[in-house]
Amino acid sequence: MLAKDFDWPQALREQWEWHWTNLVRPRLEGLTDDEYFWSPVPNAWSVRPRGASNAQIQVGAGIFTIDYGFPAPDPAPFTTIAWRLGHVIVGVLAARSAAHFGAPEASYESWEYAGDAATALGQLETQLDVWLTGLHRLTEAQLREPVGHKELYPTAPMAELVLHINRELIHHLSEVCLIRDLYTHSQSTSSRRIRGQ
Repeated sequence: MLAKDFDWPQALREQWEWHWTNLVRPRLEGLTDDEYFWSPVPNAWSVRPRGASNAQIQVGAGIFTIDYGFPAPDPAPFTTIAWRLGHVIVGVLAARSAAHFGAPEASYESWEYAGDAATALGQLETQLDVWLTGLHRLTEAQLREPVGHKELYPTAPMAELVLHINRELIHHLSEVCLIRDLYTHSQSTSSRRIRGQ
């Protein structure tokens, strides 16, 4: 295939879609509430019932809020699966779909965060569908257009934003998979200690 015949919109979509279908979604199957909220270290940022957080800032519109700080602490706090999914659902996907594809407005402050793993995964799949539906409508010419004032770098082409979103999704959801692995191994270690092995 000649470079001039290459389907860039399809390639950008398929980069994430292949990763999601083959690597990420199978690893999220069966995510439990214990895993969703688990932290291997104290004082991790998470999603918590309103009023239950000691974080500098807690935002959200529902009965659960997400921990936040401004300026961000240094070093940055460890974040739970609940926090990472909240970040991906709202900051990576929903807010961008609102900015570029006409989806309902979304922000960390206005979001109703999930209080359990199943609801969070449902929100993730819904927001992925909204984002990907928008991407499927983009032509190569539209991918070359500037993203505009709703992004930090307004003159960057839309293709750069799509690549950034792909990186964010791959990065953060890989972290979620790693935390699940840590949780599983920590529980196995605890069980062996209890049994005296």
